[in-house]
Amino acid sequence: MGRPLEGVRVLDLTWVLAGPFGSMILCDLGAEVVKIERPPYGDISRTTGPYQNGWSGYFFSVNRGKRSLAIDLKRPEGRELFLRLVEQADVVMENFTPGTLEKLGIDYPVLSARNPRIILASISGFGQTGPYRDRAALDIVVQAMGGVLSITGEPGGPPIRPGVSYGDVVAGMFAVIGILAALRERDRSGLGQAIDISMLDCQVTVMENAIMRYFVTGEVPGPLGTRHPSATPFQAFPTADGWIVIALGFGEENQWNLLCAILGVPELIDDERFLTGPKRTKNHAELEPLLAAAFRQRTTAAWLEELLAAGIPAGPVNTVPDVVADPQVQARGMIREVSHPVAGTIPIANTPVRMSRSETGIAGPPPDLGGDTAEVLGGWLGLGEEEVQALAAQGVLALESALDISEIT
Repeated sequence: MGRPLEGVRVLDLTWVLAGPFGSMILCDLGAEVVKIERPPYGDISRTTGPYQNGWSGYFFSVNRGKRSLAIDLKRPEGRELFLRLVEQADVVMENFTPGTLEKLGIDYPVLSARNPRIILASISGFGQTGPYRDRAALDIVVQAMGGVLSITGEPGGPPIRPGVSYGDVVAGMFAVIGILAALRERDRSGLGQAIDISMLDCQVTVMENAIMRYFVTGEVPGPLGTRHPSATPFQAFPTADGWIVIALGFGEENQWNLLCAILGVPELIDDERFLTGPKRTKNHAELEPLLAAAFRQRTTAAWLEELLAAGIPAGPVNTVPDVVADPQVQARGMIREVSHPVAGTIPIANTPVRMSRSETGIAGPPPDLGGDTAEVLGGWLGLGEEEVQALAAQGVLALESALDISEIT
């Protein structure tokens, strides 16, 4: 049935993770995403390990299915070539420090003058306005400043960065939401617009529960380990051979009674301290060691068999090998093998979006630097091979990478 975003053309100036993660989603949904990379090395993430056959696995995973043009935007000829592409595009994405596009002469007023329907999505550490506008920021900086590190980890411990780059990933996702909204609005108005995504703003948004609790209670939220601030038990417990998570819903007293029976601690059912969810949360420090001692008596698999049969939400704490081999993950096609003629085959995470009529998913391998130049410039602008070669000879385009991973590793 085709892909939902077929016909949408995206010029992707983004690099490293936040922007490429967003354009990856658009590509998985069918948009034609053309990476505009800087000669002679391209996106800096091409140099980020681990490597397979001289290719960055990091770059491979978030740039699958895209195409690549290497254009020197600092040269007038490169700038003009880019603007001609903008005339044929729907979306431009960038994640430079604010002001960079203006210095290059390709900021939103310039883009919209060439194509009033163009949508510019800008991702930056702190947004296009405010006192921190000109600061550069990476994932851990915005996670720290947004409060995420202050509530992650064990009580009394140091700040802990989550094992996933949520500062980058969440910003990329919100950029996609903004782009899709702008495309829908353009159907009505006929006009594009600029989208301003601040990584810090995004971290504030996903802190919703902690921020709400602060204003309601007046207490400063801190790290709780795996525990939920309002539901108990709702956390990880050690078993005889690993870890298990239990997640009792709010007001599910029948589940509490079943859990106590399964764990062999029926005396806790009528214990005044633990009669209700709010009481269990209030007295969690007394309850946790009792439950932990019970869970240590059997293996994770043994507990899961009984808990799931009783309808109690539970799951194992999986390692990455466990995740990729999980029958549910496999059944949903969430790990896909993608092959590149040089890098070889690398299994990577698929898109989670499933639709009843439209196809979604990884469209193909990542691009070689400048490898799609002739095809894109020919298809979008009608340039012939001689014109492309002439621009390459002038240094406006790069048709292949000058990067040799062996020189930096």
